[in-house]
Amino acid sequence: MPEDSTSIDYAMEKASGPHFSGLRFDGLLSSSPPNSSVVSSLSHLRSAVSSSSPASSDPDAPKQPFIIGVSGGTASGKTTVCDMIIQQLHDHRVVLVNQDSFYRGLTSEELQRVQEYNFDHPDAFDTEQLLHCAVTLKSGQPYQVPIYDFKTHQRRSDTFRQVNASDVIILEGILVFHDSRVRNLMNMKIFVDTDADVRLARRIRRDTVERGRDVNSVLEQYAKFVKPAFDDFVLPSKKYADVIIPRGGDNHVAVDLITQHIHTKLGQHDLCKIYPNVYVIQSTFQIRGMHTLIREKDISKHDFVFYSDRLIRLVVEHGLGHLPFTEKQVVTPTGAVYTGVDFCKKLCGVSIIRSGESMENALRACCKGIKIGKILIHRDGDNGKQLIYEKLPHDISERHVLLLDPVLATGNSANQAIELLIQKGVPESHIIFLNLISAPEGIHCVCKRFPALKIVTSEIDQCLNQEFRVIPGLGEFGDRYFGTDEEDQ
Repeated sequence: MPEDSTSIDYAMEKASGPHFSGLRFDGLLSSSPPNSSVVSSLSHLRSAVSSSSPASSDPDAPKQPFIIGVSGGTASGKTTVCDMIIQQLHDHRVVLVNQDSFYRGLTSEELQRVQEYNFDHPDAFDTEQLLHCAVTLKSGQPYQVPIYDFKTHQRRSDTFRQVNASDVIILEGILVFHDSRVRNLMNMKIFVDTDADVRLARRIRRDTVERGRDVNSVLEQYAKFVKPAFDDFVLPSKKYADVIIPRGGDNHVAVDLITQHIHTKLGQHDLCKIYPNVYVIQSTFQIRGMHTLIREKDISKHDFVFYSDRLIRLVVEHGLGHLPFTEKQVVTPTGAVYTGVDFCKKLCGVSIIRSGESMENALRACCKGIKIGKILIHRDGDNGKQLIYEKLPHDISERHVLLLDPVLATGNSANQAIELLIQKGVPESHIIFLNLISAPEGIHCVCKRFPALKIVTSEIDQCLNQEFRVIPGLGEFGDRYFGTDEEDQ
């Protein structure tokens, strides 16, 4: 058979010569055969991961990210699975760290024999740096991930990838389960299991198109290094997986179940686990984008009002969803009967002057002809307990009340307003407190005193500063919304 033949059989046969693995010149390290007692179903997921959940019942404990490890053979579809998880976790900050970024740069001697170098051996990776990266990100600190050039087999010295702290960190690579120290940092371990023939075909396409290699070299490398390394190192690590995904990215059902479980583990916020009466509306890129705009200090008043109104409308709609409904049947234009629900009839809004008035238009747009009362409470720093003015519907005790205030800070003003409503005969369970952002201190203050009411917000911020301002917050909402901030005087 001629040497320039591109047949698979010839390439496999040609690959049978001597080689070195990773940074070793003495061949592949031997390994014990794979453990047969691998996790084979998604039903094992809950028990396998529950012990390593980052959630804490201590509200003051720092929130740690949820770390997911995704392993599998070369071209098994790991990246596709990661992309699908990221897309479905759009309401959380997610970063992907690829083990390929931590390849060791080859020495001049190794570069001369690059065809004999095994990039699929554990020694080919700088596992210590990968471990340091994972530990740093888990502690909430940013990390500069190196960028590896697969054509020069060196790390780029002129640039790096800045990875910031996130809610979810995905570590992806063929050998991310190999080192127990890295493995023990993971809250969930996923193994992507794909047929060997499919993986080989994908590898040929990837390496020829993306990495500039010819078919013969890809096949030679596969027979000499990739397949033996898979049998010796990758496949045995399958036993550490909490979840095994057959067919990789084609298995949409498995990915959906995984992301649902991650959502459950993460929750919308730790405070929602402590207080079941706190509801954070499901975030999307649109919602986060609008929050980004209204929090920008240099945004124009017109844009601030426009995007604040959009967010307020979403909060109001979500709050209305917590009102009681009765079943109702109607006849459609086709003559068919549709069984739905009827809106709550006895409803009113109460705005805490002055910021709360910014939420009235959204409420009126959702509830035609709704009655809206007013409460004015003097706020001086952390006090906010002096009632100045109130004007409420005379039959408010018979109504469900949507209490309006865009920012929940200390919670003192809110408590005073809620106490007034209860004195007027409104049952605590009939009050729904709507706001755009909430501070943890305010949620603690309100929920501990009034556990039966509901709080609906679009985001929970970090904390209050010494001046009792929400951090990162959005400044004095009323001044920015109504155009009375000092800079415009």
